[in-house]
Amino acid sequence: MLNRRKLLQGVATGVGAALSTSLTGQRLLASSASSETPKRIIFFMQNQGFDPKTCIPEGMKTSGSLAKVKLPEPISALEPYKERLHIINGLHGIHTSPSHSAFFGALGGYRGGDGVPPSASTIDYELSKSLPQTLLPHLCIGMDSMENMAAKPTLATLSASGAGQPIFMHSNPNHLYQMLYGGISTGDIQLQHQARSNLLTQIEKLAATKGRSLPDSDQQRYGQYVQGFKDVNGLRDRLDTVSDHLRKFAPTVDDRYANPKFETDWHDVLLDLGISAITSGITNTLTIGSGRGEIFGSWKGVGVDQQGHNLGHMTQHDNPIWIKIRQYNSRMLVRIMQALERVPEGNGTMMDNTLIVYTSNNADKQHTNGATWPVMLLGNCDGAFKTGCFTQLDGKRPINALYTTLLRAAGQNCDRFNMTEKLAKKFDNATGPVKELLI
Repeated sequence: MLNRRKLLQGVATGVGAALSTSLTGQRLLASSASSETPKRIIFFMQNQGFDPKTCIPEGMKTSGSLAKVKLPEPISALEPYKERLHIINGLHGIHTSPSHSAFFGALGGYRGGDGVPPSASTIDYELSKSLPQTLLPHLCIGMDSMENMAAKPTLATLSASGAGQPIFMHSNPNHLYQMLYGGISTGDIQLQHQARSNLLTQIEKLAATKGRSLPDSDQQRYGQYVQGFKDVNGLRDRLDTVSDHLRKFAPTVDDRYANPKFETDWHDVLLDLGISAITSGITNTLTIGSGRGEIFGSWKGVGVDQQGHNLGHMTQHDNPIWIKIRQYNSRMLVRIMQALERVPEGNGTMMDNTLIVYTSNNADKQHTNGATWPVMLLGNCDGAFKTGCFTQLDGKRPINALYTTLLRAAGQNCDRFNMTEKLAKKFDNATGPVKELLI
């Protein structure tokens, strides 16, 4: 039997995340209506920093091919995929003042901080507008300790649609599964989905009616929340129209959803849901926050007993703990690539039109000034990016330049991303994309 209190709590949580999406003005249109190349971009953000020594092959000091070198142990799972890999060192994010984390600034390329709202949109959201349109333009998932994911199943620290407009990450796979696949499920999941849908429809109607009695100064803000419920219900209806298609991609619900032994059980099924959203075409922009952009995080499921802030105070290079975490990340990246390679697209596979961006929301380490911000790219996004190589830059180009490069690959003719000419004079010695990355 359904528990009404739990249902209402779930609705409030789900709508909280969806409301943030509605306020972004994101589009809910089918990609099949477009004749554009179906490009897609995935961001994988690991907290606590990304030490360049954990990804740069030993002895490589200058740019060159990866063909005859061995990848470091933390990313050894990527060895069979070196021809798709591009390791980049020498970008900077000094202007983001990361310290514990740059938060929204990591993907925004601006100053961020704990509890500081976003000052502009982030690159993942901007790409979701530039890439071919999908039912759900942008999906964010966040991985953390069981305690944090259960207590805060949605959290916004990394992505934003504009100044003061955060986009929430989904951290409870049960809620996310219902949002994406509740309409094609059976049993209790279907009952919960139907009850939630009916309740949301009633709330939308009630909210619209009650809002008319508010003072004019409050009606606009209230109207945004009403629009949020409309968008939630609209997404549900649109997903229902492609239910036969979605059945081919929906993950199997197993004990890891309701009875996870470790937090990594939820991490794994969240990744499955993110992969299914990409491969089914529900979305073309996915942001994964391992540690959810904060200073916490837990990986007991891979044999790491310590968790949280202390992990950031450890040296990552040659550290068995961080080797386990980074290897786990690398296996996740392989799972994404393998899933995309199994889906035919055009003259190749979905992976041929995809780019995966792996980095940290905290540059190279905890308590950093952001002087070096390592990045790994996997894939070439329909032939746009060089692969199978290592590029060493001179530290004079900011992460904003990388984001400009991504926008260029997505078809946007821009020279700067979230950086004024005044800031650029201080933090960027060039204009436009990072040419060393493009074919």
